[in-house]
Amino acid sequence: MLLALAALPAAAVAMAEGTLSPQRQKALVHLVRQDCGSCHGMTLKGGLGKPLLPENLADRDAETLAEIILDGIPDTPMPPWRSQLTQEEALWIARRLKEGFPHETP
Repeated sequence: MLLALAALPAAAVAMAEGTLSPQRQKALVHLVRQDCGSCHGMTLKGGLGKPLLPENLADRDAETLAEIILDGIPDTPMPPWRSQLTQEEALWIARRLKEGFPHETP
């Protein structure tokens, strides 16, 4: 899956990300703040799970983070979200995490 995503031109991935409606983006922000925040901390500074701040994610690209979001990490509390999120949504979340996750969508 990661190889398939890597094969896409950057412009195609960016265009695909632009198809998320403002309502879905708002729902994803809520999901990250509430569901991910329950382990990674409500401010994403860490808790049971690692911090999800840009400086903590600098060594991973957005595509790798999206795969972690979708497939989880075996033998850890990090669950897979593939049944609730699309590849596009996971990539959107990963890119926002690397930028500094918003409290709300603009």
